[in-house]
Amino acid sequence: MPVQSLSIVIPCLNEAETIGHCISDAQKLLSGFSLEGEVIVADNGSSDDSTAIAKGAGAIVVEVKERGYGATLHQGILQAKNEYILFADGDESYRFSEGAPFIHAFNQGYEIIIGNRYQGGIEKGAMPFLHRYLGTPILSGMGKKSFHVDLGDFNCGMRGIKKSIYIKLGMKSAGMEWATEFIARAAYKKCRITEVPVRLHRDGRPRKPHLKTWSDGWKHLKLILLLSPRWLLLYPAFFFFFAGSLLGVSLTFNEIIISHIVLDIHTLYFCSVFLIISLTFLEFYYMVNYYGMSLGIYPSKGITAWISRNLNFEKGLLAGVLLFLTGIGFSAAAVFRWYRLSFQNLDPQEIFRIIIPGGFCMIVGLQLVVFSFFLTMIKSNH
Repeated sequence: MPVQSLSIVIPCLNEAETIGHCISDAQKLLSGFSLEGEVIVADNGSSDDSTAIAKGAGAIVVEVKERGYGATLHQGILQAKNEYILFADGDESYRFSEGAPFIHAFNQGYEIIIGNRYQGGIEKGAMPFLHRYLGTPILSGMGKKSFHVDLGDFNCGMRGIKKSIYIKLGMKSAGMEWATEFIARAAYKKCRITEVPVRLHRDGRPRKPHLKTWSDGWKHLKLILLLSPRWLLLYPAFFFFFAGSLLGVSLTFNEIIISHIVLDIHTLYFCSVFLIISLTFLEFYYMVNYYGMSLGIYPSKGITAWISRNLNFEKGLLAGVLLFLTGIGFSAAAVFRWYRLSFQNLDPQEIFRIIIPGGFCMIVGLQLVVFSFFLTMIKSNH
């Protein structure tokens, strides 16, 4: 069924110079498509004439007390009366009158529409150099890989969504990182998502934008890492596992000489450290994923689902005790060699090839027992 009514939401914080033009531009979109609709200005504590101008222009003003871009849009969207919602900033960087692609995408059955400024064009001076060529491409690339969505602009501020879908997302972020969480949750919920070209214009404000390049960029990056812990935990775990095991197995029996470089017991020690780090990362990856699955953020699949199905306290206890006893066995062998030499000096290259694997097995065994115990506890609470 084609879109017949539309709510347009505009977040606002001291936008007196531009908010009136944005509202009239939004009204132009509604009249151009003969849509029933409303323009909502979600005000986040403006100290200028923004709210008075908005009311005078015929918009509905929603006062939002919690500070932040995400908190402002969240309340504005929840106050919308219509199922179809379009939102963009109130600084004239986006033109609602150019929103036809969003209406067409809604009519094609899409539930979430994200604007793409790189496809629609970026007016000269509209986007800082670092944002255009470094920050946005990196964050968008990581987001695309992390959440498996075919989107090229994760930070575009002009977007559309169905209200019933938005309510199901369960948004939490209050700041600028809300934009990334919006896409991540939609991807995990298997929403119908698409992108449309959007032109970015120079904003009409005589002051600096609210966006803070480094702090807000870090918030976006941190959220991607937290919502997709493969980057932060799983991939490093694989790196430490392969680096530690490939070298460690060989060095357990003999030194390795590559050109003029000699790898011996010192490298073997760090191989054991790498493997312990790998196991620690994997355990935290599981816990983060399990928590996310319990909140409905992540789907129940992959290594997390496999561990949940196959590992319990009894299995973890058995494997951990066997590993610990193996470590005790290595240690006993080292002590026996020391005894045979009447507790005199030992050959470091020989004895450390016994002591290091022994200590590794004891640490990993205890860690596995503790992890399986913790796993049983959190599973019993869900």
